[in-house]
Amino acid sequence: MILEEIKKQRLIAIVRGLPPQQLRRLIQALHEGGVGLVEVTFDQHAPETWKDTAAGIRMIAEEFAGEVLPGAGTVITAEQLNMAYEAGAQYIISPHTDEQIIRATKILGLASLPGAMTASEIVRAYQAGADFVKVFPADTLGPGYIKALKAPLSHIPLLAVGGVDAQNAAAFVAAGAAGVGVGGSLVKKNLIADGQWDRITRLARVFTEAVQA
Repeated sequence: MILEEIKKQRLIAIVRGLPPQQLRRLIQALHEGGVGLVEVTFDQHAPETWKDTAAGIRMIAEEFAGEVLPGAGTVITAEQLNMAYEAGAQYIISPHTDEQIIRATKILGLASLPGAMTASEIVRAYQAGADFVKVFPADTLGPGYIKALKAPLSHIPLLAVGGVDAQNAAAFVAAGAAGVGVGGSLVKKNLIADGQWDRITRLARVFTEAVQA
């Protein structure tokens, strides 16, 4: 189910470091704007926050069941993977390619979305069992790089993540990306701080329409 939803929706919102009440309201605003996939990321500099990350994933899984599908982001260690699994994450996203994490993710029955940049890294991730490979940071070389990669690697589903915004999201999809991951250009800290949830909903609609165009 989750693989089909990623292919269908083409957009994963990336959320970092929000307290429970703000996270809950943000997820509602994103959902009202058509977003159905949300990645909650682990902070590698603050292990004391990992339990809060897991709690956020669990909240989405329970309170938005069937409407918003939660994933865990910046998963680098086996501990984080297990915390995400126990919290109800359906997909595991990493900034890098770690074959052990990929294989462990698949053993747990979760979707694996590791990060890679070069053709060699992308192929290695896919051969290890990745369902999608996250090209990160995508904005470094732009949509043209995705198009170039897809010529020899058309069999590997790619996600563009890093620097994706409302202006280039459609271009990444048109270049061959199966979808995009969007952080700060959608989940804007100033709008969250001011409680401007309606603006986030409108922005979410802009992104969801862009990737479906």
